[in-house]
Amino acid sequence: MFTHIMIGSNDLTRSKRFYDATFEALGAECGETDPRGRLIYTHKGGRLMITTPIDGHPATAANGGTIGIQAESPEHVRAWHAAGTAHGGTSIETPPSERPNGQFVAYMRDPDGNKLTVRSMPSSQG
Repeated sequence: MFTHIMIGSNDLTRSKRFYDATFEALGAECGETDPRGRLIYTHKGGRLMITTPIDGHPATAANGGTIGIQAESPEHVRAWHAAGTAHGGTSIETPPSERPNGQFVAYMRDPDGNKLTVRSMPSSQG
């Protein structure tokens, strides 16, 4: 359904440090920079792109929006959360934990305020 998700950043260098660390914690590759200066992360068939706004106005986080990323295991979720908070992210909601549906979930905001979640599926939903 989606080709990619694009979010804005006011500091691409800071975003690259944050997203490289969090994607590496999930076992993914660090991001690439395209000729326009946008950061591109590919993981499990999905693509996240980060850019400075082309209209010249400051980037702002989506109110009510959340970007969900799949993790292999609860250990990857914990590693993602630890890497993100160590690189400028802010933990939100609850600490990384198992939900009643069996998913292991963590939430945080990136340094620009974008809301992210990473979750591993129960082995029966794999």
